[in-house]
Amino acid sequence: MITVRLAAFAAAATLTGALFTASSGTAEAYGPWSCAPGNPLQPTAELFGTWNTDTITDPADARLNDPLTQFELEVNLTAAMELGLTVHSEPVDGVFWSEQSRQISYAPARRFELACTGRDNLCWIADDLRVRYHQEAVLGIEYLPETDPRADGFVITVPGVDRTRLHDALLADPVARDRIGGGWVAEDGALILVADRSDLDEVQAFLKGIGAQWDPSALRYGDRQLVTGYCAPGIYF
Repeated sequence: MITVRLAAFAAAATLTGALFTASSGTAEAYGPWSCAPGNPLQPTAELFGTWNTDTITDPADARLNDPLTQFELEVNLTAAMELGLTVHSEPVDGVFWSEQSRQISYAPARRFELACTGRDNLCWIADDLRVRYHQEAVLGIEYLPETDPRADGFVITVPGVDRTRLHDALLADPVARDRIGGGWVAEDGALILVADRSDLDEVQAFLKGIGAQWDPSALRYGDRQLVTGYCAPGIYF
């Protein structure tokens, strides 16, 4: 029932945004104009988030078992208020490199697939979460064709990599650690990485170095947004 109510609220918010922005000249950047043609529930972006602020170094730490159920509901509502629509969410194990603390940490996290979400409202959603939950950064990617000039990033999913293996590999490879920053491991054991397109060769070498499979067909391109500050119109991180 909660999911249905949130979906209805998101649809209403999207429509309201369409009416509000139709005369502003920026409507094409978000709202219904970002929906997939013919299928408004098809994901157009994804986002990774957590409300964890603890540095967790033990892969067996009980805090990693938190499914972030309440966080999921709050993100769904935040997305709706920013004219986006969550159509799927799943818990993932995060492994992050912090530039501020210069440490690698495990963290419970969630991956969200968002429909009717373009670069503007993806950045707004990410920034809302960053500020509210005191995060160093929040990462998202808007799906785009490989040939799109804005497709400066990519997301790839590879099977068979657990969180400890990812953690240890990043700890041992400072170049990959600085460029990749971290990743997420889904419940089925699939590793998800989002990186700059310019670092594609580095990511490929990193994955091969830890014995993971490299499948070019698993690549999906898009506009990568590592949101570390306020999202003003036309300014993306």
